[in-house]
Amino acid sequence: MANNNSNTLLVPEAKAALNQLKYEVAQELGIALQPNGYNGNLLTRDAGSIGGTITKRLVQIAEQQLQGFRR
Repeated sequence: MANNNSNTLLVPEAKAALNQLKYEVAQELGIALQPNGYNGNLLTRDAGSIGGTITKRLVQIAEQQLQGFRR
């Protein structure tokens, strides 16, 4: 049976890049993330801001790549 977990990375090698992006976005938004990876004290609003900004960036990257294919 297929794994339908939306958190499963299709390209496992992308994990490090996504993690780096998470820390960059958090820093830009002024949100402190713990270097040990535990962020249980993070406000839901802050986590949503980080995730939303990451999603926007990934969409922008995809749009830029698609524009390159259209030329």
